[in-house]
Parts: sequence; C-alpha cells; structure tokens
Amino acid sequence: MKKTAVVTGASRGIGFAAAKALLEKDYNAVISARSPSEGVNDLEEQYGERVRFVRADIGREEDRKQLLREALEQYGRIDILVNSAGVAPRVRRDMLEITQADYDYVMDINLKGTYFLTQAVANWMRAHSVAGRIINIGSISAQNVSLNRAEYCLSKAGERMLTQLFAARLAADHIGVFEISPGVIDTQMIRTVHEKYEKLAESGVIPMKRLGTPEDVAGIICAIADGAMDYATGTVFHCTGGLHIPSL
Repeated sequence: MKKTAVVTGASRGIGFAAAKALLEKDYNAVISARSPSEGVNDLEEQYGERVRFVRADIGREEDRKQLLREALEQYGRIDILVNSAGVAPRVRRDMLEITQADYDYVMDINLKGTYFLTQAVANWMRAHSVAGRIINIGSISAQNVSLNRAEYCLSKAGERMLTQLFAARLAADHIGVFEISPGVIDTQMIRTVHEKYEKLAESGVIPMKRLGTPEDVAGIICAIADGAMDYATGTVFHCTGGLHIPSL
C-alpha cells in the first residue's frame, strides 16, 4: 500500500513545498489548511486521487478530528505527519503591549493545535504498529528573541520541547519525531518585512547571503520521511543558511 503523508498548513509556503515534494516521491498527500489555494488546485489536477485537501484549522478540536478521519477514510493509513501549520502575530507589538487575544491566536495554532494533532496521529500509529515519522516545522525563533513578536517565539520554543517529549515517548514504538528549524524563509509570512531581511542577508548576517526557500526545507523533510534519519529521533535540523551559528 502506498504511504500517506498528512501535511498541515500546506496551501502555501513550506507546507505546500513539502506536500509537492512528497507527492513527487510517490506518497499520497493529505493537504490541510484553513483555505485552499491555486497551487493546491494544481496539485489535485496533476495527482488526482493521490491528493486530498481537507479544510481545517488545527487550533480547533473538531477540525483536527475531521482531518484525521478524512485522511484515514481516503487512504487507510498515516505514515508521515508534517506539522507545518503556523501563524505569525496579526500585529507585531512590543512584548509589553501584547494582548491575551494576540497570545491565544498564535498559541492555539502553533502549539496547542500541533500538540493535540501529534497526539492523535501518534496514538493511531501506535495502535496500528506503524513505524511512522512526525516532522515539526519549528523556527530559529525558538532560540533567537524578537521583542515585537514574543508570543511567536514562545510558541516555537514550546514546539521544540514538544518534539523532545514526543520523541522520547514514541521511540520504543519506532516512531521518529524531528524538528526542522528554518531561519528566514522567503514566504508570505515575511512579506511585510521582506526588504529588511533581504538587506540583512546580503550584508552577511545570513552567512550564505540569501534567504531560504520552502524547497530548502522540503528537501530535509523528504530525507526524514524516507527514513534516512531514523536513529536521530529528537534531533533539530537547522535550515538557516548559517544564521543559527553563534559568531562574533
């Protein structure tokens, strides 16, 4: 039976690149997002029954249940979960001015939603003896502070511990759990500060002197999905162009 990957936040950016790359490697792909995109429609036309789009906000319990239910009804199994769904703050505020609504909006999707979707998929994998792989898309913001988006940094720091916890809990079940930690990736999430990051990259703040691409991250996802990293469960794979390397 063909293996199946569930990819959240996959209508664009890293999630879309991951779903496309996994389809190219002959996986079925369940693409989840709060709304579809032209790119998703193109994938459905190209790959037909090997693609299933599920409209879901992973911050909502009912949506998580629906995502799992539709994936299993369509393909009968889940081998890979890519937790790519994530949001930036609606408004970048100084950390002394962030509201509870700001905080809840980011945390509900980035951390709570990721935790409980991972829990549900992990329990299904364990119950069906599937040696699956769970890949969390973290961020360099788990370790680098941004004072005008503290809630995002906290969500990604929590996701890093989430990866460690699930990796330790599921290791005996042969379910690998990994984090990919992107640096500055050229996606819609940075559209309002794109010029700033381009200049920083060119100045050498990013040693490779370019922004990352969603395809840079998707390449690591595919290596993990194919089993090349299984004994490295719990590992954080940095995809930053060298930005994460401490330097003077």
